[in-house]
Amino acid sequence: MSYRRPPGLPIVDAMTPPVLVLPGPVARDEVSGLSDDVRALLQAGRARVVVCDVGGLGPPGLAAVDLLARLQLAARRAGGRIRLRDPDPALRALLDLVGLRFEVEGQVEEREPALGVEEAVEPRDPAV
Repeated sequence: MSYRRPPGLPIVDAMTPPVLVLPGPVARDEVSGLSDDVRALLQAGRARVVVCDVGGLGPPGLAAVDLLARLQLAARRAGGRIRLRDPDPALRALLDLVGLRFEVEGQVEEREPALGVEEAVEPRDPAV
């Protein structure tokens, strides 16, 4: 028995990760409920990432850092991770200060340029 590939492009199931919107300042007693929400979103779908929209989180502080650290821990225990959407620059700086690294939606991955690639070319340089 043989299998013949269908003509055309293969069907791709585009996975859009679930989004958890974090509203305003989050009280300490709401953290466990949000952690449960992250676990439930990861277990419900095939996605391994939950996008946390932190745009409305309010002024960054240690409470926000604690919340994000707990959400990341809950996601890791469920086999996934969280990605931040629309973080305040001050929040990103605070997270870097305490040593927490989060993937940020839309952020270009930083890496070394490919070998042999010149970033600027002078008009008199010979072609390689």
